[in-house]
Amino acid sequence: MKKLFIAFVLIGQMVTAQSKGTVKGKLTDGESNNDPLPFANVFIKGTTIGGTSDFDGNYTLSVPAGNHVLVFSFVGYETIEKNIVVKAGETLTINQQLSAKAGLTLDEVQIQATVSKEKETALLTEQKKASIIKESIGAQRLSKIGVSNAAGATSKISGVTRSEGSGDIYIRGLGDRYLFTSMNGLPIPSDDVQNKNIDLSLFSTNLINNIGISKTYTTSSYADQSSGVVDVVSKKYSKKGYSLGLSTGMNSAVIGLKGDFKRSLMSDGATLGFYKKKYVLKDAITYQGWDPLVSKNNTDFSLSFSGATKFQLFGNDLSIIATGSYGQSYEYREGMFRSFRANVEDNAFPHSLADASNAYNDAPNVADFYTNYNTTGYIRGDYKIGDNHKIGYNTLVVNKGQDRVYEAGRNGLGYVFDQQPQENGAFVRDQNFKQTTMFVNQLMGEHKLSENNNLKWATGYNFVLAEEPNRIRNEGNIINPNGMFTYAYVGDFQQRKTSQKIQDEEYNGFVENQYSFGKEDENESKPFKLNVGANFRYKERSFKSQFVGVSARGFNVTSIDHISDTFTRDNFNTAFGQPKLILREQLPDSYKADLTVIAGYANLDFGFNKKFSGNIGLRFERDEINVRFDVGNYIQNGVARIGSATKTYNEVYPSVNLKYELNEKSFLRLASSFTQTLPEFKEIAPFEYVSPTGRIIKGNPELNKSSVFNIDTKWEFFPQRDELLSATMFYKNIKDPINLAQARGSAGIFQFENTGENANVFGIELEGRVNILEDEDERSILSANANLTKMWFNQDLSELFQYKGQTESGLQGASDFILNGSVSYNNRAKKEFIATLTGNYSSDKIYALGSPEDFANSATLFNDEIIEKGFVTLDVVMSKKLSDKLSLKFTGRNLLNPSIKQTQQVTVFDANDTVISSTNQTVQSYKKGSQISLGLSLNF
Repeated sequence: MKKLFIAFVLIGQMVTAQSKGTVKGKLTDGESNNDPLPFANVFIKGTTIGGTSDFDGNYTLSVPAGNHVLVFSFVGYETIEKNIVVKAGETLTINQQLSAKAGLTLDEVQIQATVSKEKETALLTEQKKASIIKESIGAQRLSKIGVSNAAGATSKISGVTRSEGSGDIYIRGLGDRYLFTSMNGLPIPSDDVQNKNIDLSLFSTNLINNIGISKTYTTSSYADQSSGVVDVVSKKYSKKGYSLGLSTGMNSAVIGLKGDFKRSLMSDGATLGFYKKKYVLKDAITYQGWDPLVSKNNTDFSLSFSGATKFQLFGNDLSIIATGSYGQSYEYREGMFRSFRANVEDNAFPHSLADASNAYNDAPNVADFYTNYNTTGYIRGDYKIGDNHKIGYNTLVVNKGQDRVYEAGRNGLGYVFDQQPQENGAFVRDQNFKQTTMFVNQLMGEHKLSENNNLKWATGYNFVLAEEPNRIRNEGNIINPNGMFTYAYVGDFQQRKTSQKIQDEEYNGFVENQYSFGKEDENESKPFKLNVGANFRYKERSFKSQFVGVSARGFNVTSIDHISDTFTRDNFNTAFGQPKLILREQLPDSYKADLTVIAGYANLDFGFNKKFSGNIGLRFERDEINVRFDVGNYIQNGVARIGSATKTYNEVYPSVNLKYELNEKSFLRLASSFTQTLPEFKEIAPFEYVSPTGRIIKGNPELNKSSVFNIDTKWEFFPQRDELLSATMFYKNIKDPINLAQARGSAGIFQFENTGENANVFGIELEGRVNILEDEDERSILSANANLTKMWFNQDLSELFQYKGQTESGLQGASDFILNGSVSYNNRAKKEFIATLTGNYSSDKIYALGSPEDFANSATLFNDEIIEKGFVTLDVVMSKKLSDKLSLKFTGRNLLNPSIKQTQQVTVFDANDTVISSTNQTVQSYKKGSQISLGLSLNF
């Protein structure tokens, strides 16, 4: 009887199986260029038969033969019902595009924005499908971890750090010059003469959809990248709605000042970060004053708004999104600064005096006051012409103002070697207001010319104006315990006002045609896609800087807070025999530069048997750099000041990116390529930029590009749709590496140099994103993200940079260990509560390479490398949904408030060149304070 029962069951199953058919297909997102739509619901109406689409938008259902209603649904999208007829034993393919409902509320906007383009699941889907090794962070995660701009966002991605000393972004230990930054795939310019890439803090999170870092190269990209490309993907329309945001907060270090916060004289001419210049530089000497102002109210605040709408124009959809924000914040840093030349102290704030009972001992040695203004405006429009043509345009306007007052030596313990009238009691004050105004304009289109032919194009125009309209610097000595101050007069430019202006214009664009061919697979996708395209880029810069100095020998004032009393018109016309102010006007320093890049490329996307896929390609690129300069302290071919440099490179750049699917959740990747690192305008032009601390950084017309070989291998495992485990190994060989080094015999100048012939980088990256606790619907309540990078690197040193027998060194900016992590809690209630704790650590890195001061005596007269010490940061963010329209957020940044230090090894020799001592000296140290803020957002 038992065997008979089993037989009946088997026969029943066979009959049932034969009476069923298969329904499958692919769902696409009509609101996002028909990209695959994952996690949409697919079911047979009136039954329990159903499921969801996978990462690639595909679904498969086993359905009884007969007439049925197939239903497609997705949150915030129109629900689609289709009558179908299923035949036993046959497969029915139904592909469907889903589009947004009309007249949705902002709550639906938020849901779709996080699901389709800002949620981690969607970005992991993109990472899974990509042929290159790419990692992204979306707006949802940025909001959870309290990141306010793109700079902070990149440091949450594996292998990425941000230097507190320079503000540069480092990917896999390679800094600013090795990166390439783009917005929506088009290059964007730098806002600062000191950097190749734009300051990513200019991109506030209210205009960011997601930020992606591609760590391997494909030939459709510019070759000027060695560690990766940072691409800021800006927001576009998803649903109709509006929102308002308001936040306020304070820096713990600023609170400690109790209202005694300094701001520069120029800040009086700034409204909402926009500066209006009142005087030409020469007139500002007597008409403007010299003493900083005091600000009593130093509360941080920000305002933001956004809105999106969609309507019909000439029978087609036109969607528009606009965002805007304004923020003002304050920061105070207190610490110390020192420098050494040939192992001898050159200047120090503080300086160790024999008399430790000095009355000023408790006062800060170095004080730095920052007031930051940031205004952004962004608008994007997308016009969809039928099903085959899309045109988009976006413009971004950013205005960033930074007011800074730097003071060193107020306690009377400062020391400057060989300063007149004396070395001890040195004091420095530097006031500066820097304004950066940037316009980014982009026009792009996509056209489906046929079923197998797709054309994409884009063009951009960028404009940047960065000005330091009236920087004020005073140097001198506090000459008695009562604070009497006298002016230093070595060089007659130590009391000065300076103006600097940078103007960049850039035109860029690309066109790419994709042709699909080959036999369609079961998902109706062609296995081969040939991409042929071209890029162009033309960038030009105009730079000008000028000093106007005053010789103030013989003048004293009662204190450093009454300097304006000296620089009066009467003191320039003192009677004969009395002290007299003498105006010293320096010739302007300037350079003009341009970059032309023209490239053509072809690459092939391919896939075999769903398991093996990738991209291979070639790129020819011509790069030409021209720099014409007129600067002091430089002679070229016997001619003072005036010179030029031209760099032309014609190269072929191959790339290979391979992916093998071990199973539907696990992949192996291999990538290899050749890239380059071009010298930047500021690295070539021999202009000397003096930082507030007195460090001088200078360009080098002899600088040449670096050539880089890259190879990466990576394993990825996706346990669930929002989880990831991965391991990566990578290697880079850099020929003619470029580093910032202390130049030999240069009075302590830092200069960009090809410091050797070869550098090697080997590293391992591990990453995990896992759900620790889930609810009954398998939604994460408690989750954790962590990634770490371990690197080994070295470079040979040319003879010019060898000292004390050292022939190798590390790479500038490279940390050998990087760790990022976060833990997030979400109660998954209607009135949602989210709390996230985020930490970051990067180990010691080289700020600047060392060098011999005197090549003939390099064993004893040298400057050792300067090291930026590692430290830990900790942030917390908590948000609570008070109602359907109102949310509250608390953010705490830099909670541990670590000391940020730079150190240098200092060796002391006796008369016989025998080492007496070798100690690790702190050359810079400060704390930034913790930032606390509370914000409200209203959606309607």
